Amino acid sequence: MKESRFADQPVVELERDGVHYTLLGTAHVSKASIDAVLAAIDSGRFDAVAVELDEQRHKALTKPEDLQQLDLVKVIRERKVAPFAANLALAAYQRRLAEQLGIEPGAELKAASTEAVARGLHLQLIDRDVGITFRRIMQGLSWWDRMKLIASIGGGLFASEDVSEDDIERLKEGDMLESSFGDFARDTPSLYATLIDERDQYMAAKLRERGDGAKHVLAVVGAGHLKGMTKYLAEEQRAPAGLTEQLSHVAKKRNIPWITIALMLLICGGIAWGYARGGADLGQDLLLQWVAWTGGLAALGALLARGHVLSILAAAIAAPLKPFRPGLPPGMFSALAEVHLRKPAYPDFLALRDDAQTLKGWYRNRVCRVVLVFLLTNLGSMAGVWISGAAIVRKLLG
Repeated sequence: MKESRFADQPVVELERDGVHYTLLGTAHVSKASIDAVLAAIDSGRFDAVAVELDEQRHKALTKPEDLQQLDLVKVIRERKVAPFAANLALAAYQRRLAEQLGIEPGAELKAASTEAVARGLHLQLIDRDVGITFRRIMQGLSWWDRMKLIASIGGGLFASEDVSEDDIERLKEGDMLESSFGDFARDTPSLYATLIDERDQYMAAKLRERGDGAKHVLAVVGAGHLKGMTKYLAEEQRAPAGLTEQLSHVAKKRNIPWITIALMLLICGGIAWGYARGGADLGQDLLLQWVAWTGGLAALGALLARGHVLSILAAAIAAPLKPFRPGLPPGMFSALAEVHLRKPAYPDFLALRDDAQTLKGWYRNRVCRVVLVFLLTNLGSMAGVWISGAAIVRKLLG
C-alpha cells in the first residue's frame, strides 16, 4: 500500500559517483505527498535523506519555539530587517494556506526530517539560505522592480481573502518561495534564475558534496525543482563546493554608493552655494528645508508605524545627518530606540506568526512594530532626500 503511494508520485532515480539518488517530487500542500515521503522512508531502501530546506526554514518547521530566542537588536545591527520582514510575509502566507487547506505548507518536508532523525538516518538540508536568496534577488533588480516586489509581498501579507484555486494549483507544481512573491514572480522572468534555477544548481551540488558515505539517498524536493535538479545532478561538472560558494555569494554594497555621493554633493553643494551667493538668509533657508523635509518625513514614517515618541525623535535627528554617516539608515536608529523602549515580550514572539497575517497584528505585536518603524522611517527619509533636493535646486535656479 505504501509502496504504491510512493510509486504514484513523480520520482527520478539516477546514479552518480557510486551513489544512487532518488528524487521524490512533492506538492507542498498535499497530504498524499506526506504519505509518499513516509512510504519511501519506510521502504528501508535509503541510508540518508535530503530535504529542500535551509537551516532557518528547518527550525521554523520543526522547532517553532526557537523564534522566541530571536535577538532583535542583532537583526537590526546586522541590517537583516528586510530579509526578516520577508520571512514574516512568507510565514503569514503559509498560515493562510494552512487555515484554508487544513494542512501546513511544507508538512511533507517536516515529516521527512523528523522521520529520518527518528530512524537514525543521516539528514541533509540542501536548500540555500532564504536570506541569501532574497538578497541575491534584490541586488539583481532595478530600484523600481524592488519597489514592485516589496509591494507584491506586502499586498499578499495583508490580504484577507483566500488563496485562489489557480495559485494553489501552481503551488502544487511549483515552489513555495516563488508562490509567496505573488504575481510579481510570474510577471518577472528574470526572477526565475535566482529563485528557481540557481537553487536547482545549489541543491544538486549539495547532494554531490555529501560526506556521510551514504550510497542510497532520498531527496525530497518540490515537484517544480525535479526537472532542473535532475539535469544538474546528472550533467554538472564543476566542483560542488566551489559552485555552492559561488551561488551563496552576495556582492557587498559599496560603503558610499555613487548615486548617494552625487546626491549628497548636490545638496550640500547647493546649501554652500546658497551661503556664498545669497548670504546667511538663503543658506539658512536651504539648510532648514533639508532638515525639515528629511527629518520631518522620517519622523512621520516612525509616527505612522506608531513608534515610541523617542523613536520618532531618533528618526528626526538621524535623517538630516545622513551625509555624515552614509550606509547607516535612519531606520536603524529609530528601530534600536523602539526595541529598547518597548522591548518585545515573550507573548509577542508566541503570537508572531498569527499577528504577522494582519495589519492590526503588525501594530499590536512589538516585534512586528519594530520592523515597521525601521521600514517606514527609511521610506520617509528617502522621500525627504529627494523632495528636499528638488526644492533646493528650484530655490537656487529661481
